[in-house]
Amino acid sequence: MKEDFRLEKDSLGNIKVPKDKFWGAQTQRSIKNFSVGDELIPLDIIYSLTLIKKAAAITNFDLGILESSKKDLIILSCNDILNGMFDDQFPLKIWQTGSGTQTNMNVNEVISNIGALKNGSEMGKNNPLHPNDDVNKCQSTNDTFPTAIQISVAKEINKLFYSIDKIYESLENKKEAWKSFIKIGRTHFQDAVPITYGQEISAWSDQIKQSKESILKSMEDLYQLPLGGTAVGTGINCPRTFSEKTIRFISKETNLPFKKSDNYFSLMSSHDRLANIMSQLKNLACSLFKISNDIKILSSGPRSGIYELLIPQNEPGSSIMPGKVNPTQCEALSMICAQIMGLDYSVSIANCSGTLQMNEYKPLIGFNILKSINLLSEGINNFRVNLIEDMKPNLKIAKYNLENSLMLVTALVPEIGYEKAAEIAKLAYNENCNLKEAAIKLGYLNKEKFDSLIKAEKMI
Repeated sequence: MKEDFRLEKDSLGNIKVPKDKFWGAQTQRSIKNFSVGDELIPLDIIYSLTLIKKAAAITNFDLGILESSKKDLIILSCNDILNGMFDDQFPLKIWQTGSGTQTNMNVNEVISNIGALKNGSEMGKNNPLHPNDDVNKCQSTNDTFPTAIQISVAKEINKLFYSIDKIYESLENKKEAWKSFIKIGRTHFQDAVPITYGQEISAWSDQIKQSKESILKSMEDLYQLPLGGTAVGTGINCPRTFSEKTIRFISKETNLPFKKSDNYFSLMSSHDRLANIMSQLKNLACSLFKISNDIKILSSGPRSGIYELLIPQNEPGSSIMPGKVNPTQCEALSMICAQIMGLDYSVSIANCSGTLQMNEYKPLIGFNILKSINLLSEGINNFRVNLIEDMKPNLKIAKYNLENSLMLVTALVPEIGYEKAAEIAKLAYNENCNLKEAAIKLGYLNKEKFDSLIKAEKMI
């Protein structure tokens, strides 16, 4: 059976658009010319572009340059998109023009054709809304697309903050509950002086806290939007008050403190602020990577490792070795973190590779940041629920390791000096005896004096 097509004409000839689709010729051309990979432009960016179109229509009506009927149709069409009714009408890939023009036009065309449907007109013929002249009025892809990325990131980051807050709370609870449990500390993978479980966990929770604070500081710059700069930052074809009015509406709709940029040229030619956010996400990933590796090491065993942490036995660890329990949640989170480090590198390259008045890597930058936020949010939640909350201290092993550590000798240094303390440790190691026996054998301390100096609870 022959497929049914709607014919759209443009300056390049006839472009066939399926009748059940609400996009137009520019979108269809992009589907044909940019068909690489499976990664679509995130719906978060589509929704943010749609919000911009809605806000722009209201502003343009207020400025007297858009008819009331067109404004109403744009608003109704945008509301339908924002309510998720047309998610399947945005099929374009990340790997397209570096400005995101085809996606901007995809949104313009869909809004235009939804408007035609609501007006009782035929899509593509006698359409009451023109994609460029009406929906895209006072805008350019070069200012709307980066604005949409910044809005999307600012909105989605709250999901990440929720995940961060929950794992921070969980770690803080462990820190408090385990604050009196003493274990041996380690540096260079070797025994060090004593530490409590609570102190060890406090390093993890504080890393998480500091990462959030750094992201929050970076967000302050992200609230400045380039909307109104149009093509190259001069604001050509855009009324002077358009930017402030439109951004005011966007701020009200999102409940976020967006404001007009002080310099359109800077925000459009380079995306340093977005790259900075990505860098902070990478730093969070680095912290999580370190935490997951620490837990992996501390839970190693059960007979031939450290085994001072007991992790949940969520699933069989091996297809060949019965009874094996692996730190699979640590491994999953580590892979997520490694992926984000790679995404950050891509964003860094993309940000510094823009030319003259525009950065031509916008889809990649937006996709990588939003992908990172999503991976981190879900990864942190999974790690917390499936590992952190049911993780327990192995106090029996911790006590054994503590009592047999030669590094307790450090507490003797103020009394007998570094050299004599080192002799005690060396003798204890060579003769496989404890520190007390070595100290007495060397004649440096008697039993009572040794016991008064070596108290783990005074060393933490």
